[in-house]
Amino acid sequence: MAGTITALKAQKRARGRVDVHLDGEVAFSVALIHALWLKIGQTLSDDAIASLQAADTLEQAKQRVVGLLEFRPRSVREVQQRLKRAGVDENTIDQVVDQLKAAGMLDDKAFAAAWVESRLRANPRGKRMLAWELRQKGADPQAIEASLAGVDDRGGRASRRRVSVCQGWHRYRRRKDGAS
Repeated sequence: MAGTITALKAQKRARGRVDVHLDGEVAFSVALIHALWLKIGQTLSDDAIASLQAADTLEQAKQRVVGLLEFRPRSVREVQQRLKRAGVDENTIDQVVDQLKAAGMLDDKAFAAAWVESRLRANPRGKRMLAWELRQKGADPQAIEASLAGVDDRGGRASRRRVSVCQGWHRYRRRKDGAS
């Protein structure tokens, strides 16, 4: 498949992707970040093409994970499972996880802390239930322990009671203020 680049054209539907034309025909596509290093008239060997495609596969997997992380933090195991389900090979999954850990975007301790904080705020649960949820998400056992260190054992019931008392107090105040 080696040949000379005759054109580099941005794809219309897939933003951030570029079609690489070798000897007048579309040969493959790559992410824009990789296409920036290519020039029309440049000759690509089979090894160079394989290297570009491998780098592109890695970039696509990273972009998939970044898309997942936009919604909420994820555990390392969640990311690995989602990439496996998408058909990404083990070597690429390991590279993506290592790169995102190094960039600070993937951290089980931060995930567990955010999960506990979110659950205690939105839907209070007890310590055991939170630990079970974190284990289901694949969080690291030490991260689970660290994130639950400040949680009251009966935190779920006590927090729910506190919330309902506060809500009741606000309803009482509104009625009282409105009746005056």
